[in-house]
Amino acid sequence: MKQVKRYRFFLILLVGLIVLTSVNRSAGWKAAVLTGNSMLDMLFLLPPVLVLVGLLDKWVEKETMIRYMGKDSGFYGILFSLLLGTIAAGPLYVAFPMAVLFLKKGASVRYIVFFLGVWSTSKLPVVIYELASFGMKFTMIHIGFGLLFAYFLGVLFEKFYQPGELLEYDGLEEV
Repeated sequence: MKQVKRYRFFLILLVGLIVLTSVNRSAGWKAAVLTGNSMLDMLFLLPPVLVLVGLLDKWVEKETMIRYMGKDSGFYGILFSLLLGTIAAGPLYVAFPMAVLFLKKGASVRYIVFFLGVWSTSKLPVVIYELASFGMKFTMIHIGFGLLFAYFLGVLFEKFYQPGELLEYDGLEEV
């Protein structure tokens, strides 16, 4: 029963796909192909990321992570999160294993949320695309508001959640 509960969202989507296919075969087939392609993309992208996260887990000491992204890191936490999120490559779901590792290593919730916000709004490929497509003014407004929102959202999250609480959710506690 625990496995069913754990995969309930997937099962609900699967049932929805089956219902869609029975109602409209063409739309259901397109949705199934799109889902399959997305899953293949994840299967090719996630293993190298997980290997990298495993290596980072061994190479980066907990004290180093606390010094650069811990609760009292101040400007260094902002700068480090900004740097990591800006040079990122790949879709946002790649950042989540890294965020879990940062939590385990003692990083502040504030800087992890900021890192995820930077990854989603102002990583280098996105900035280059926006500059070319929308111009400097739009890009600076988008990035400026995105970074401010992500930082203050991180501050808000930090008031409600402690790193230990987030790791305990869904069985991610340290062993």
